[in-house]
Amino acid sequence: MTSQLWRTKNIEQSIADSEEPSHRLRRELGVWDVIVFGVAVVIGAGIFTLTASTAGDITGPAVSLSFVIAAIACGLAALCYAEFASTVPVAGSAYTFSYATFGEFVAWILGWDLILEFALAAAVVAKGWSSYLGETFSLFGTDVSTTSIGGFKVDWGAILVVAVLTVLLAVGTRLSSRVSQVITAIKVAVVLFVIILGIGYVSTTNYSPFIPPAAEPAAGHGGVNQSLLSSMFGDVGSTYGVFGMLAGASIVFFAFIGFDVVATTAEETKDPQRNLPRGIIGSLVIVTILYVATALVVTGMVPFSELQTGPDGSKATLATAFEAHGADWAATIISLGALAGLTTVVMVMMLGQSRVGFAMARDGLLPRSWSKTGEHGTPVRITIGVGVVVAVAAGFFPAGRLEEMVNVGTLFAFVLVSAGVLILRRTRPDLPRGFRTPWVPVVPVLAILACAWLMINLTVLTWIRFLVWMAAGVIIYFIYGKRHSVLGQRIP
Repeated sequence: MTSQLWRTKNIEQSIADSEEPSHRLRRELGVWDVIVFGVAVVIGAGIFTLTASTAGDITGPAVSLSFVIAAIACGLAALCYAEFASTVPVAGSAYTFSYATFGEFVAWILGWDLILEFALAAAVVAKGWSSYLGETFSLFGTDVSTTSIGGFKVDWGAILVVAVLTVLLAVGTRLSSRVSQVITAIKVAVVLFVIILGIGYVSTTNYSPFIPPAAEPAAGHGGVNQSLLSSMFGDVGSTYGVFGMLAGASIVFFAFIGFDVVATTAEETKDPQRNLPRGIIGSLVIVTILYVATALVVTGMVPFSELQTGPDGSKATLATAFEAHGADWAATIISLGALAGLTTVVMVMMLGQSRVGFAMARDGLLPRSWSKTGEHGTPVRITIGVGVVVAVAAGFFPAGRLEEMVNVGTLFAFVLVSAGVLILRRTRPDLPRGFRTPWVPVVPVLAILACAWLMINLTVLTWIRFLVWMAAGVIIYFIYGKRHSVLGQRIP
């Protein structure tokens, strides 16, 4: 039984399986499409909402350093993803990579973990999209609110955006890429607008102190709601100070989530050995520059104390800083930019989840019929299934504090992918690699340490929820996946 859990699927078999006529995807994406997908999914809720609220409640002006720390961790992991994606150009991203290095059980666990990143993040962002839709309509004097059916609040805006994007993804990756390019151009223009306009309101006095002295945590931010690291040092709290800056890095990391979705398009990318590394690294460089610039401008516009969460629980956004200077009209443009930004985030997250599910179904760990591709060369069944799950989650359940759940799932995937590079370099040095991670083993080891560091800066409660989720995944594997594994049937 132990040997069955650790059986690996070699690279050659993974590539061969991707050529099955009824279970193959169509290669239609070029390097520009891949970069756009990366920028499209990364620039979203994070830059429009997390920047201001994190600065006000946790880091102060040092939020820009928090972005840099998070970007370094992502950059190290991105180099490892680039090598794997160019070596194993198959749908499934970290799930497929782990199957080739750690074995089936770990691959399943990672696939289950990716649901936290992709499907859950899509649902959370869809609710954010609906919220911004309401704000946008309210600017024009129209009220758009949720309705109640049978005691449940139904978020029609979230359901609508998920339904439309599900159809786009089912019709074809190429079409969804074109739509993504148009919307991404709009939201990047809005971000540049925020930076250029905001510079005129910056006062250097607002940067002092750049790292505010540590403060007592506000109500609800102590105990299990403080970072695991600060609790290890005796409940010192993670509000402002160095611990606040580190905790902030773990929170704004949510703003970077998605660049790894690029790797899930490996099977649909032309010349993946060349285009995927460029897409992964290129998109990460672009968004990091935009994020740090935005953080510096916003914290320079107003004192960080004006960005703290209000007594009524209302959180500061980019618009808050402009409203403080009487530029209320800028809030309208920012709301429209956020609406456009969140649209592509939902779409690409759903794309990533459907490709991971597609790969798991093709391996038999999920019902194999879900991996059938339609006339457009897309996995229609799994795409619709993902759309239904995301629509139900976004339409009928409150978002709560799910961002950190998404973060811990993503960081866990980054750790395994980085470790996988070390293992595959040792076990298969002969494999042709379109991109090689530089300075191995230094870069993968640093990636593992950086991601582990960010993980321990997440809250204790997040860790408890994460472990419960993973335990549920283990149960499902032994009930279904292990018995239906295609690899298991090939290797009894």
